[in-house]
Amino acid sequence: MITVAAAASAPVALSGRAMGTGWSVKFIQPMPALDLEAVARRVAERLEALEQQFSTYRPDSELSRFNAAAGTDWFAVSPEVAHVAAESRRVSELTGGAFDVTVDPLVRLWGFGPRRHTGALPAQTDIVRARARVGWRQLEACLDPPALRKTQPGIAADFSSVAKGFAADAVSDVLASLGAPNHLVQVGGDVKTSGGGEDGAGWRTGIDQPLDDARAIADVVALSGQALSTSGDYRNFFTAEGRRYGHIIDPRTGRPAASALASVSVVHASGATSSALATALFVLGPEEGFRLALARGLACLFLVREGTGFTRCATPEFESLRR
Repeated sequence: MITVAAAASAPVALSGRAMGTGWSVKFIQPMPALDLEAVARRVAERLEALEQQFSTYRPDSELSRFNAAAGTDWFAVSPEVAHVAAESRRVSELTGGAFDVTVDPLVRLWGFGPRRHTGALPAQTDIVRARARVGWRQLEACLDPPALRKTQPGIAADFSSVAKGFAADAVSDVLASLGAPNHLVQVGGDVKTSGGGEDGAGWRTGIDQPLDDARAIADVVALSGQALSTSGDYRNFFTAEGRRYGHIIDPRTGRPAASALASVSVVHASGATSSALATALFVLGPEEGFRLALARGLACLFLVREGTGFTRCATPEFESLRR
């Protein structure tokens, strides 16, 4: 279902569902005005095509067929899948393996896959066994011709931590190609912007407080030609033996990332990159992650649990975007 809404002096708003989540776009109508139903249809078609490439739930998707393929030969894929795989490897290397798209065996083991957790913790022997099937270096990508290769049979890729950011990039490209360069796109929790918004000062975008059962705004940034992604453990977690276990797995330990960090927000030119970096920095934690963000000049906001509230740590690049 696609929803269309517009007001005389406001950006046009479209929304729908795809890739297992909601999507929405806002854009300033060009002159002559675009046909809204046609725009919504083009957006939905692009997202459907991406789902057919990246889904791990559709057995006939491009990624599912690669994961099911035996052996270690190169497997031809679309340019989109090859690009996301290559960017994922780059972020994995940058972060010392804190980001890893082959981590799915551990995600499932901890009960964050199709079979949900029961509250029981996995045995160490099971963690070791699952970790043997995880390793970002064992997934290779070639851009020309676009192809993927497993260096170890049994390795499987899951780009869910990157795909929605990449999808926001792709929808932004669709809107620009249709003649609407001033827009804001949201796919799930990932945002991509282009143009200066209604007043030319950027699209004002809120960042949620990392609260378990409520919604409040922690900060607001003005974005133009940038993407925003947030990773945190405050919505998808379980408690066992008096400890909290979130859905973001540290591939280096085989366990859920454990620190006082509640969420990380990253602003970057690429939605795929901001999404991957947000996950990686959350895994690295508030100290190591913040040091890396400072060293690399990344625009990041870290919200760290302290008592009943949060301590805010932001890089200078992020502070310059606040409104």
